[in-house]
Amino acid sequence: MNPRADLLTRITQTPGQCGGRPCIRGMRIRVSDILEMLAENVSVSEILEDFPDLELEDIQACLIFAARRTDFPRLTA
Repeated sequence: MNPRADLLTRITQTPGQCGGRPCIRGMRIRVSDILEMLAENVSVSEILEDFPDLELEDIQACLIFAARRTDFPRLTA
């Protein structure tokens, strides 16, 4: 299996949990929360300290998830 695809298995969406938003490994830590922290220049090490249940691979999975969500072709005429 592709290592990137393997990381994406860490992202889960469960109806009724966090409004069905993508979370990390079934926990109530939303992908959007991690992405916002990274955008606010919170370091990966700080995030991992604040969320001891997270692993580095979870943060990588969030980034890959976001990249795939924004990767769509645009047709030009």
